[in-house]
Amino acid sequence: MQRRTILKAGLGLASLPLLPRLAYSADQKPVAFWYESASPENQDNLETLLVDPFNAAHPEELLSIDFRGSDLDKQLRVAMLSGTGPDVVFTAGPSYVAAMAQAGQLLSLDDYAKKYGWNERLLPLFLDLGRYQGKLYALAKTYETLGLFYNKTLFAKNNWKAPTTIAELEALADEMKGKGLVPFGAGNADWRPANEWHVSIAMNSIAGPETVHKALTGAIQWTDPAFVAAIDKLAEWWDKGYYGDNYFSLTSEQAFAQIATGQAGMAPTGTWSFTNVKPYFPDNNAEPGFVGFPSASGDPIFPLGIGSTLSVNAKSENPDGAAAVLDYMFQDDFYTKMNSAWQGEWNLPLADLSKVQLSDKVLPLYTEAMKELSAAVGAGKYGYTTWTFLPPATDTYLVSGMEEVWLKKTSSADFLKKLDDTFKQEKDAGKVPAIPARA
Repeated sequence: MQRRTILKAGLGLASLPLLPRLAYSADQKPVAFWYESASPENQDNLETLLVDPFNAAHPEELLSIDFRGSDLDKQLRVAMLSGTGPDVVFTAGPSYVAAMAQAGQLLSLDDYAKKYGWNERLLPLFLDLGRYQGKLYALAKTYETLGLFYNKTLFAKNNWKAPTTIAELEALADEMKGKGLVPFGAGNADWRPANEWHVSIAMNSIAGPETVHKALTGAIQWTDPAFVAAIDKLAEWWDKGYYGDNYFSLTSEQAFAQIATGQAGMAPTGTWSFTNVKPYFPDNNAEPGFVGFPSASGDPIFPLGIGSTLSVNAKSENPDGAAAVLDYMFQDDFYTKMNSAWQGEWNLPLADLSKVQLSDKVLPLYTEAMKELSAAVGAGKYGYTTWTFLPPATDTYLVSGMEEVWLKKTSSADFLKKLDDTFKQEKDAGKVPAIPARA
């Protein structure tokens, strides 16, 4: 979920450690795991599906989870710089891993990968994305994509169909505006980096994944005309009112809820939003829909994202315990139980899902979306999310710079020039994440 949205946490719970129900023992070795925000329901899921069973299976270890909320990134950076922090390190994605590995803050996982068989158990692409200078430093906690959520009930009532091309998307958005609807249910009040969801969508759906790959590998510049056209299109959508009047005051969850109520027509967002389907769509007697984002050609685009990564602190006093926690999570049984209870946040990149049987309560739409993403990844026909493939300073500027374009404080060309300059500096410094070859 990191880099994307912040879930509501119960008052007084966000910063408290989730302690196991088992009794403390003097010979147990603690394993600290700092997590972001989670709803009270999902905090309980982490306790009952991870903390309690892990501690029962590993009586010599004592796992605890400390919920740090939206301040996790900041607190983690400070702690790691001072040589402290949790044993299990939760990062915002591969771009953060590269910088932390370069600083010597993460432990190489290669020996553990050999010991536990991770090289065979996990999809090779995601192992590659966790490497820095040839060494494995992180495992992807979840992989995800961006797409278009919509209200099937609303669409049926208006005889609309899910758009497949950019032209169809714009025609539908204009019709929705004419009916008094907000075309795009979107907001960044709780998570400013939500801006980059839209940049990722435009760059992949308009400039194209192949063009993005060329820029990531340095073959072309981010000032290429294809990217100017993509950012110009985002600015055009903003000017036409596709994002409504309340983008800066709505949280991502509030904006998503508007799709269920029929106040907004579509939500350009990611698969993590499946966690918000159950709270809103049934109560509004509405059926959700999800498709890959439209493109110029009409082929659905699935930008690949790693929502967060898991590593071991180089200064951990119990690295073996931390690695055992990682191994416990990357198993068929944990995948089945966690994804049956909590969709959108634990799509672990297991290579073989044949033994995974999700609960019949899981929305079929979620299963279908994950199958489509898996097929796109397997065929090498995926796009690139900015929070996964850009280095940290470049990504940080992208978030604020896009707002400047929307608010007409800078032009698309000037925004991309600064983005390109920042990227070059980080590329020269070795901070660009591993970029797999294009199939």
